[in-house]
Amino acid sequence: MLKGIDPLLNADVLYALRAMGHGDRLVICDTNFPADAIARQTVFGELLRIDNVSAARAVQAVLSVLPLDTFIDDAALRMEVVGHPLEVTPVQQEVQAAIDAAEGRPWPLVGVERYAFYEMARSAYCVIATGERRFYGCFIFSKGVIPPEEV
Repeated sequence: MLKGIDPLLNADVLYALRAMGHGDRLVICDTNFPADAIARQTVFGELLRIDNVSAARAVQAVLSVLPLDTFIDDAALRMEVVGHPLEVTPVQQEVQAAIDAAEGRPWPLVGVERYAFYEMARSAYCVIATGERRFYGCFIFSKGVIPPEEV
């Protein structure tokens, strides 16, 4: 255990989050997502896990240390419901609340069609699988920057 670090953030996840650069994308997915197959195609090349928790709880842990990219409009993405792209599921609402809390302001989740989401995920830096069992618990986040401290 480390002070100030969410205990869900295991060593492998922390390593990947630290290694990411500005603009790199991270996938946080549910248990039905083809996580291992897609993770093998990412920059990191292997699947990371935050098991036995909801997508929202995993997002809360990750965003406690990862800044979102303020230079783009789509730094937080959700997989759209097939046939109902404007529907926002309960799991997506929970993740939206976790994002807003982490950022201290409303931060919109942008919907992405399912197959386009898979393509974006393949080019991500890494994939973190959660224990989320509800459908459409899949998200992509772009890493931002931490500004220098003023002297």
